Amino acid sequence: MKSNWTIKVFFLTFILAIIFSLIANLLGKFNVVILSICIIVIIFIGILFDLIGTSVLSCDEKVLHSKASQKLKGAKEAIKLSKNASTVSSFCNDVIGDICGIISGSLTTVLVVYLFKNISLFNVILSSVLSSLTVGGKAIGKKIAIKHANDIIYFVGKIISIFSKKK
Repeated sequence: MKSNWTIKVFFLTFILAIIFSLIANLLGKFNVVILSICIIVIIFIGILFDLIGTSVLSCDEKVLHSKASQKLKGAKEAIKLSKNASTVSSFCNDVIGDICGIISGSLTTVLVVYLFKNISLFNVILSSVLSSLTVGGKAIGKKIAIKHANDIIYFVGKIISIFSKKK
């Protein structure tokens, strides 16, 4: 991997972690329900990006070229994702996935302290449950990602094509 990418990913991770933390902490200050929803959403985002990161490493570029030859919307974007699989996977799994894991863990601690006014056995139990949801969700996601890699990356390509500038 290029050292240029390493520097970029360092600063990107730093900036995204600040943004995600600020948003989550601001939302979490409203009440327990919103904080709990934030935690679940952040875990889901981590699982989703992990699924995409695994899919891009597992997809078959020939299938995507076939879709592009049929001029299907999003196929060109999917090919770009596939050609940059290492970078895309690093961004999805390591940057977004890890940030989500760290922030959901931090917010879980905030939730426990808010609910129980101290760190106790409840913190251990709640953290363990949320860690299990994260790891279990990512394990299920990896299985789905490997089995349906081409469809997932093509779908992501279609979403990207919506936001892409037309030439």
